[in-house]
Amino acid sequence: MHTSLLNKYCDARLPWYTIYPTAPDFSAMVGVQTCETWLRRLPPEEPVSLYIHVPFCRSICWYCGFPTSLTRGERPVRNYLAAVRDEIGLVAEQVPRALPVSDVHFGGGTPTTIAPSDFLALMELLRHRFAFSKSATIAIEIDPRGVTAEMVEMLQAAGISRASIGVQSFDPVVQRSVNRVQSEVLTASVVESLRQHGISRINFDLLFGLPHQTVRSCVDSARTALAMRPDRLAVFGYAHVPSYMKRQRQIDETALPDNVARAEQAAAIADTLVSAGYRQIGLDHFALPNDELALAQKTGRLRRNSLGYSADTCKTVIGLGPSAIGRLRDGYVQNEIATASYHQHIKAGRLATSKGYCLTAEDCLRAAIIERLMCDLQADVPAICAAHGFDPLPLLDSADRLGMLAEDGIVEIEEGFIRVKQEHRFVIRAVAAAFDTYLDRIPIN
Repeated sequence: MHTSLLNKYCDARLPWYTIYPTAPDFSAMVGVQTCETWLRRLPPEEPVSLYIHVPFCRSICWYCGFPTSLTRGERPVRNYLAAVRDEIGLVAEQVPRALPVSDVHFGGGTPTTIAPSDFLALMELLRHRFAFSKSATIAIEIDPRGVTAEMVEMLQAAGISRASIGVQSFDPVVQRSVNRVQSEVLTASVVESLRQHGISRINFDLLFGLPHQTVRSCVDSARTALAMRPDRLAVFGYAHVPSYMKRQRQIDETALPDNVARAEQAAAIADTLVSAGYRQIGLDHFALPNDELALAQKTGRLRRNSLGYSADTCKTVIGLGPSAIGRLRDGYVQNEIATASYHQHIKAGRLATSKGYCLTAEDCLRAAIIERLMCDLQADVPAICAAHGFDPLPLLDSADRLGMLAEDGIVEIEEGFIRVKQEHRFVIRAVAAAFDTYLDRIPIN
């Protein structure tokens, strides 16, 4: 892609469109009472997903943009667990009988900061308060640096079926520059141990755009990862926002690659993974052909949610823990971000919802178009409009950025069917942004 186009469309401020409308549009007008009402309205037969946010790490990686805090002792984790258990009870009281659950994701932070016996007890409570399907997928994010043999045995006993392992880079120079030193040997031994305990579905996270990263080091890291043959890889671009994330101020800005170098790194990693037999999924995921993500993409069922790309077709996500975002039929809800505020709410016997968003019919339409673009790199706008009861013409006319994207050769538009050219997939967020009616906060270049 030409440098001028990269600089024009690779705007770091653009949303990742894991949800629409995005979190900056959430309002405190949607609070505890609204969330209670929405929970009560959930259809009792329809499967839901659960997301449990664990906001602790044993050491802080400077690139991280997630709400998490350093803890070396057990007390904060125990206090958190007591609150989450109470929150599960509060949610279960609102919903119409034990809701069926088909997907569970423990995210963070580092969920494996929870002691093995406490984690098993938490899983037992979830199974008691919700109706887990026999085939429920239970996934957990893991930092291999703190994994013990006891923990792996516990994950097997808890019914974990997928583990997502943070790798980012195997280059020791890059690792030191972001405070995450993690050897290839350690990572490989944890992967092997998980597989021996029946946790065979393994995801890796890789980053590009980190300080001191080069195309060479990115390709080397990808090849090292490939030797362990994970089922999936998520390859994200590091977003440097030190004004928002204070920990990122530790990072040497002068060592960060520019937009062109970042695009070269992303393309080189993609080529390496695709050459090794992985399917490219949407913007930044790669999966083996028999993985659920690849199968979902093939059949047009790929979804996008607050965790990224997913084969999970649940309309409802119930978020538990500080900062967790839930998606209910009527809109989005987010818990208090600060752990102390979250605890206050739960201790007072009420849900910890701090803000959210009530969806309109037009929001749902725009969300559907944005989701298809982000998942399939194409969208049949007239067909999606018809399904939502809208006229496509005013919508297409109001998408000001579309004309510019077509002129620059990023998209092809034929009778309202929008297709993004394969070589321009890295700027898909700029195409999705054409349908974001709330994007006035970011000027067009």
